[in-house]
Amino acid sequence: MPYSLHTLLDDTLAGHRLTEEEAVRLLSTRDRGIFAIAAAADELRERKVGNVVTYVRNQNIHVTNICKNLCGFCGFGRRADDPEAFYDDTDAIREKARTAAARNVTEICLLSGVHPDYNLDSYVDLISCVHEEAPGTDIHTASPDEIAWAAKQSGVSTKEAIERLIDAGLGTLQGTAAEILVDDVRRVICPNKCDTATWVRIITEAHRLGLRSTATIMYGSSESAGDRARHLAILREIQDETGGFTELVPLSFLHENTALYRKGLAPAGATGREDLLLFAVARLFLDNFDHIQISWGKVGTKMAELGLLAGGDDLGGTMFCDDVSTDAGGEGADYLDPAEMRRIAEDLGRTLRQRTTTYGTV
Repeated sequence: MPYSLHTLLDDTLAGHRLTEEEAVRLLSTRDRGIFAIAAAADELRERKVGNVVTYVRNQNIHVTNICKNLCGFCGFGRRADDPEAFYDDTDAIREKARTAAARNVTEICLLSGVHPDYNLDSYVDLISCVHEEAPGTDIHTASPDEIAWAAKQSGVSTKEAIERLIDAGLGTLQGTAAEILVDDVRRVICPNKCDTATWVRIITEAHRLGLRSTATIMYGSSESAGDRARHLAILREIQDETGGFTELVPLSFLHENTALYRKGLAPAGATGREDLLLFAVARLFLDNFDHIQISWGKVGTKMAELGLLAGGDDLGGTMFCDDVSTDAGGEGADYLDPAEMRRIAEDLGRTLRQRTTTYGTV
């Protein structure tokens, strides 16, 4: 006879490690049990990190939207001959890095399409020039898919590629390009990206070389609750082995300007129920993660505040710009003032604290 929901939640709070099947059950909840799940996740959040809400003062720098992948869920990428394509040269990137440094950011996040002409030297040069202009910042960039492409283009191993990026000034790795780590789903939503095994191998390699990284999940497109649970299980297995993930960043699919939605291959994004359950179940399932980020640029500030009541403890970054989200249809995804973050945190009786990329104190 299956456990009642409350028994399962009580056992989880007492130390039971959720199975994938149990995670699917929680993710599939459609009644007031949603609030019981969120409450359990919130209790676990309080035990782990207390009543602090964190954020990082960062800036996104968009390098180019020219991309070899052109994933169906993305409204940002363009072909090289597209009239909306752009490519910033080194001088432009240096200027953006100087602007970021003047804003006293502690992290610069380089976001880019995977340009078909890029090789390892391209990434080394990009990271090096930002490091020269803003030497005190953490340069947060280079997804496993980008590393796989750079290594292939330059005829080196991915391990060597990571080592060269570290030498150039790479601070932390982006755990993006994960989307859903189920190959049947990847063949629909991002067929030109690296497969699951490659993503896992490269992120594990990076952790073993001493790099910390985020972990992400992009949910609400073509995947099932079982696929979401499988993805979380893969992340938990990696964390068991390496301890290299700083946080989970759930990324709710923004559908408006995407080919996946236009072709009828995905719904109109995740629902509010799915958002809350993803945050909460991630907190309960990922017992070896301390931090669950709520991406205000993906779900809006009101849902972000609710996410902080469902297991979340971090509001992500100030960003200053997020063309990836706005091009996909996200409204107001460019900048969130820390004063507004403080209003959100204090409305929940919590304290806002600025952090570094790796959750150190500023």
